[in-house]
Amino acid sequence: QLTPSSFLRIGQLSNVDLNEDIHELQTELPRQRPNEIPHNEKLLSLKYESLDYDNSENQLFLEEERRINHAAFRTVEIKRWVICAMIGILTGLVACFIDIVVENLAGLKYRVVKDNIDKFTAKGGLSFSLLLWATLNASVVMVGSVIVAFIEPVAAGSGIPQIKCYLNGVKIPHVVRLKTLVIKVCGVILSVVGGLAVGKEGPMIHSGAVIAAGISQGRSTSLKRDFKIFEYFRRDTEKRDFVSAGAAAGVSAAFGAPVGGVLFSLEEGASFWNQFLTWRIFFASMISTFTLNSVLSVYHGNAWDLSSPGLINFGRFDSEKMGYTIQEIPIFIFMGVVGGILGALFNALNYWLTMFRIRYIHRPCLQVVEAMLVAAVTATVGFVMIYCSRDCQPIQGSSVAYPLQLFCADGEYNSMATAFFNTPEKSVVNLFHDPPGSYNPMTLGMFTLMYFFLACWTYGLTVSAGVFIPSLLIGAAWGRLFGISLSYLTKGSIWADPGKYALMGAAAQLGGIVRMTLSLTVIMMEATGNVTYGFPIMLVLMTAKIVGDYFVEGLYDMHIQLQSVPFLHWEAPVTSHSLTAREVMSTPVTCLRRIERVGTVVDILSDTSSNHNGFPVVESNPDTTQVAGLRGLILRSQLIVLLKHKVFVERANLSLVQRRLKLKDFRDAYPRFPPIQSIHVSQDERECMIDLSEFMNPSPYTVPQEASLPRVFKLALGLRHLVVVDNRNEVVGMVTRKDLARYRLGKEGLEELSLAQT
Repeated sequence: QLTPSSFLRIGQLSNVDLNEDIHELQTELPRQRPNEIPHNEKLLSLKYESLDYDNSENQLFLEEERRINHAAFRTVEIKRWVICAMIGILTGLVACFIDIVVENLAGLKYRVVKDNIDKFTAKGGLSFSLLLWATLNASVVMVGSVIVAFIEPVAAGSGIPQIKCYLNGVKIPHVVRLKTLVIKVCGVILSVVGGLAVGKEGPMIHSGAVIAAGISQGRSTSLKRDFKIFEYFRRDTEKRDFVSAGAAAGVSAAFGAPVGGVLFSLEEGASFWNQFLTWRIFFASMISTFTLNSVLSVYHGNAWDLSSPGLINFGRFDSEKMGYTIQEIPIFIFMGVVGGILGALFNALNYWLTMFRIRYIHRPCLQVVEAMLVAAVTATVGFVMIYCSRDCQPIQGSSVAYPLQLFCADGEYNSMATAFFNTPEKSVVNLFHDPPGSYNPMTLGMFTLMYFFLACWTYGLTVSAGVFIPSLLIGAAWGRLFGISLSYLTKGSIWADPGKYALMGAAAQLGGIVRMTLSLTVIMMEATGNVTYGFPIMLVLMTAKIVGDYFVEGLYDMHIQLQSVPFLHWEAPVTSHSLTAREVMSTPVTCLRRIERVGTVVDILSDTSSNHNGFPVVESNPDTTQVAGLRGLILRSQLIVLLKHKVFVERANLSLVQRRLKLKDFRDAYPRFPPIQSIHVSQDERECMIDLSEFMNPSPYTVPQEASLPRVFKLALGLRHLVVVDNRNEVVGMVTRKDLARYRLGKEGLEELSLAQT
């Protein structure tokens, strides 16, 4: 008997509690939970199921498709566009909500702390201010962490690795639920307000994906409501396409970059793509940016202006004084190398930290304590740095939101405070646009060093948070430092503008951490509103990716691998031609006969040791002894619907009199088919016969057992089950995603991962 809490934890993708299920199953035996969970990256988890991207073309499906005429197909196409528009509008509104709430809450917090600091600077006793700041941060983050750790662990992190897995075809429990969306939005507001080194951009991608999955299905399982619309789209293939649109709409709301959103979905997200999809996804992204822009413009009081296309606006870069010359190209390439090395260092540190978290910090209460600790440390580091900094700048003509005077003269403010005493988005914009001379090089150096380690420690906490903005901030800080040192060397030459190098540094750092090239170039160009820098940004990102890939893989891929998800890449490993289907397939295969006893079906489905999801159907000749040839494939979910509706007859030769099942019956049960244990089959019914002919897929994909692994791989990328047959068309094995994901290119060549139940 699994309790609900164990199901909640199964889907956790930031810190998987490996011992939870075993613990729940053995509650009657009092035993201590282990303090350490053995975990290594050479495992592949068996708990992730595949999604079904292959339509089962059984008789019911073909009859329905033949009935639909041209006009009906047009209606379906229009519905797709309507859904994309709705995805865009809702994603834009969610982004507005996050932005407005964060702005007000963070503003309130900074005003309270600033008044307190100003008060105590005059009469001594600044330790009270530190205490106030750290306590405010820790308590806000505590709430944000509690809801994630105890209610919906899948909402932790940025959600990009999870969505990437979903679009690749891995079913990650709870990833596109309404509950996840609510926790994600509240969690990201609380973690940004709590002053952690995080951004609110990454989670927008996850939020968009959840919105898309919800709208396209026309119902919510969390609310137990079915709106009876869009029923045609209740299958994995359609849902996947809409989720890619949702992810793109999320990017475009976050950065005001609709083209960047489409490219992000193409480059990072989708493993499946077609021409029509591009246009619809672009439409969703446009609508999303426009919605955000209109609502925020009204909110800021200039309704006709449309001046805030994204959650983060890097501000306009002035082309006249910010061009670049040919001698700067080597400098940009060098910055790319630095970004790649720093990004690789960030990822390597985060890798060891995440391993430690999976092993030791696997209980929700420990995760909450860790998040509070990080929040308090972040505030303390910020306070100490501001306190020790003697970098004073005149307030005249500066655009600082909360200028802290501290020990500066009247009319001056502490410039370290613009970096720490602010939300990360504002700090990035300040580093890009503050006039030369606003920052002391010492200030920037110390800030980069501290923030690098804080951001690294923060990513992977049990809070909803993105890594985009912190990476940009680290990069902008060292890029500006680089620009200042260049202008020292060139005696203040006009082209060595620190803001330009801050932009390049930000691109290099982010590229070095997440390894995106195409989409990131376009996002940076759209967010700065400047095409002039397209080429340098591209150079910097390419260099950062090449250098970073030489050391370790990108942050998202690394987290996918740490979770032991059976993720399939575009191509099979290069050296795998020597392997054939016979060596990778799973055997023996549980087959069903075309006309089968109900008892047999129930026993096969109830067998927990072989929890299969697809069964080849073979010809049922009772008299012959040889193995019968393959006739089709039927899914566990279909069998469960058949048993639930009791589609069986007492003897094999009787024809079925009851009402026929429609495709709608299968769609209504999607996506959460009831478990076999909940279906009651009496002793008499067990003796009845069930005819699978019209429900099975009569033309499943098959491969001969001599096929090489790369060939099998190409076919199996979108399939859940690939049947392996011999030359007499008899079933000899079955290839699923896990059989292929086991093989991967390691340091020494092709390596095989071991499979783990957890």
